[in-house]
Amino acid sequence: MLQPRRLTTLSANLICMASMLVWAAGLPAAELLIGPLTPLPLTALRMLTALALLLPLWLALEGLQSLRRASWTRGLFVGGIGFGLGAYLLVSAQSLTDPITIAVITAAMPVIGITLECLLDGRRLSGALILGVALSLCGGLISYGGKLGSGGFGIGALMAVVSVVCYTWGSRATVKSFPDLSPLGRATVTLAGATAVTTLAAGLQVSLGGPYPDWSAIGLPQIVALLIYGIGALAVSQVLWIISVGHLGIGVASLHGNATPFYVMIFLVMLGGSWSWTQALAAGIVVLGVLVAQGRMPRRTAETIRRDNPMS
Repeated sequence: MLQPRRLTTLSANLICMASMLVWAAGLPAAELLIGPLTPLPLTALRMLTALALLLPLWLALEGLQSLRRASWTRGLFVGGIGFGLGAYLLVSAQSLTDPITIAVITAAMPVIGITLECLLDGRRLSGALILGVALSLCGGLISYGGKLGSGGFGIGALMAVVSVVCYTWGSRATVKSFPDLSPLGRATVTLAGATAVTTLAAGLQVSLGGPYPDWSAIGLPQIVALLIYGIGALAVSQVLWIISVGHLGIGVASLHGNATPFYVMIFLVMLGGSWSWTQALAAGIVVLGVLVAQGRMPRRTAETIRRDNPMS
């Protein structure tokens, strides 16, 4: 099994930023896929695309023994709920709203992540941590800029919130449930679980008379978008994310999520959109919040927390 070299806190934060940046690229890409593909088949295809890269890569790098040692049943549970259900709700939410709305709602992630650490890991709240979260939330609200996209606070926004809860729980559970696997192995096992659940659900939906994908509307732009959405914004992003969560903990890692609207804006600018200095300022405030939260809070990695709380 390949174990990553010990990361510095700076390296872990840069990896987390890279994960969010790559993930943000998937939101505009999803816009090309929502319509020809309904949320459940799209989620299943995205998972299959990611798994098609990660599973052979894991086998090639770490060998068959690593795959045999993995708890695939646990991966089915954690991946199915955390990433399968979470991803389906995210796609459903975006089909009812827009990319900026989805990105802004991820502002709830630090609160959810730190709440989980306090309840399950015995994390102590400190003034610096609270201030860091407040700055991160402030950055998210500034990027909101007085309007929440075109969807408002409807069912789509509610789905996005539940999706964030699932994903946050799943991220923590991935690190905690597979301590003997590498980040690549952790990501692959849980994505395999998510793939199994979403593929089965999509097949069941179609067999019961649900909406069928419009394959005739799938051309080269949609295929490229699926590769970005599945390989970049899921496979690559997920491995980077699990690395950062394993070092920083879900609470601090999730603070980075509030810079996502800025990253989405960057990709929209590349597609012809306009630059927003307000969102650039908001991203700077989020980064400041991340630095404040880590500058004074105890730097406890997931491994340290596990040693201190063996029953968690």
